[in-house]
Amino acid sequence: MKYDYLKGNVNSTIMKRNETELILNTIDLSVEPPEEEPARQYYFLKEGRELVLQMSRRKGHSLTAHSECFGCQMNARDSEKLTGMLECLGYSMTDSEDADFVIYNTCTVRENANTRVYGRLGYLHNRKDHNPDMMIALCGCMMQEPKVVETLEHSFSFVNLIFGTHNLYRFPELFVKAWKADGMVIDIEKDSSRIVENLPNERKFPFKSGINITYGCNNFCSYCIVPYVRGRERSRAPEDIIHEIATMTADGVTEVMLLGQNVNSYGKTLDTPVTFAELLRRVSEIDGIHRIRFMTSHPKDLSAELIDAMNSSERICNHLHLPLQSGSSTILKSMNRHYTKEQYLSLVDMIRRKIPDISLTTDIIVGFPGETEEDFEETLDVVRRVRFDSAYTFLYSRREGTPAASMTNQIPEETAKERFSRLLAEVQEIGQNVTGRHAGTVQEILVESVNRQDSSLVTARMRNNTVVHFPGGSDLIGRYVPVLLEESKGFYYIGRKCQ
Repeated sequence: MKYDYLKGNVNSTIMKRNETELILNTIDLSVEPPEEEPARQYYFLKEGRELVLQMSRRKGHSLTAHSECFGCQMNARDSEKLTGMLECLGYSMTDSEDADFVIYNTCTVRENANTRVYGRLGYLHNRKDHNPDMMIALCGCMMQEPKVVETLEHSFSFVNLIFGTHNLYRFPELFVKAWKADGMVIDIEKDSSRIVENLPNERKFPFKSGINITYGCNNFCSYCIVPYVRGRERSRAPEDIIHEIATMTADGVTEVMLLGQNVNSYGKTLDTPVTFAELLRRVSEIDGIHRIRFMTSHPKDLSAELIDAMNSSERICNHLHLPLQSGSSTILKSMNRHYTKEQYLSLVDMIRRKIPDISLTTDIIVGFPGETEEDFEETLDVVRRVRFDSAYTFLYSRREGTPAASMTNQIPEETAKERFSRLLAEVQEIGQNVTGRHAGTVQEILVESVNRQDSSLVTARMRNNTVVHFPGGSDLIGRYVPVLLEESKGFYYIGRKCQ
C-alpha cells in the first residue's frame, strides 16, 4: 500500500478536500490497515465511507450528522476536526440533532456541564427509538472521568461510542469499530504524548481559525480538572504550526487564534525549545496574515519578551486575556497560581508602559474555599486599579477530583452570591467606561456575521476584540472595513461604515 503523499507532507492538522480524496484513492481495503499514523486513520476513513454509502443506499437518502461542541475554544477546534472527518466519511452536516449520527464533544470544567450532557442524552434516546440505525458518540474532557464512563455504561447503554481527549485522531478507526459492534464501544486513553498531524478539518469560518499550539496543562490549579482530563502539556513543532497557518492563509484565512491552556509556556517540551514570543514573531511574518490573537496566558509565565513581540508587530492584536482569579495573595497561593497580587499588578504596569492602548480582560473566581471578606476586598482593589475592559466572573464551583473540592473551609452559597453581585457591579461599571474610550473614532473592524437579533446589522470585532454592530449585509462578512464608532453601549459599539 502506498502512502507517499502522507509521508512527504506530515506537517499540518488540516487537509483540503481534494487532497483527502487523492489519499483515499490510493487505499486498498483488501489488505491490512497500516500501523503508522495518520495513514492508519485514512484507511478507516475509506472503510467507514463504504459503510456509510451502503447504509445511504439502503435508506434511499444521504445520511446526516450533527456535531455539538461544549466548552472552550480548544474543544471548538477539536470539533472542527471531527466535522472534517464526518464529512470525509460521507455524512452531510446538519444543525439538527434529529440526525443519523450525533456526536457531543463534552466539557467537564464544572459539574453542571456533565448534567447538561446527561439531559441531552435523554432526548437522543427518544430520537433513537424512532431511528434504530442512529449512532450516538461522546468524546472530550467529560469522558476522561472514570465515574462518568461508568454512569454511561449503566444508564445510557444506547450510546454507541465513547472516547476521550487523547485519541480524537483515532475517530475514523473507532467509528468503524462502533459501526460493526453490537453494543457500546469505549476507548479511553489516560494520557498521551502523541500529536498526530494531517487529518481532515472543516473550519467554521472561512476567514478566521483557531490553531492548536499546545495540548494539555502542567499548572494544576487546585480548582481545575483540566490537567487530569487533557493530560500533560506538549507543544507542537513550530514548523508544523507555521505550515498550517500558511496553508490557511492561502485558503482565505486572515485572522488566527493561537490556542493552548497556557500559551506562554509554549515550546518547553520541544527537543529544541522555542519561546512563545519567538513563535509569535514567526507567525507575524507569514504573508496574508492580518490579525494574530492568542489565549490563554498564565501570568506566571508572561515574559517581557512576549510583550516586546506584541509591541513590535501591528499584526498581533492589542488584546491580552490575563486571568487574575483572585486579588488575594493568600487565596492565589491556595489556588496554586504561583504569583501574588503584587506580582500581577507589576506585570500589568509593565504591559501598559510598553503597550499603552492594550485591552485587558480577565477571569475572576468568587467564593473560593477560605476566602474572607478581606480577601474579597483585595480582588475588588485589583479590579479598580487595573480597570479591565471586561471580566468573566464565576462563582466557585466545587469540582470533584480537584484538591479544592476536599478543602474543609467551603464558603456558604449566600455569602459567595452576595460577593459575586458586588464584583459584577464593579466590573460592569468599570468595563462600560473603559470600553467606551474609542467612541467617536474610526476603527478597522473585521465583519464576522449578520447580527442575530437584527438582520439589518452585521457584527464585527475591533483589533482589541471589542464587538461592533453597524448597518450592512452578508457581503461584508470576512472583510475589514473602516467604521465610525458612533455610540458606546457599554461592552459594544453601534457604528456606521465609512465610505
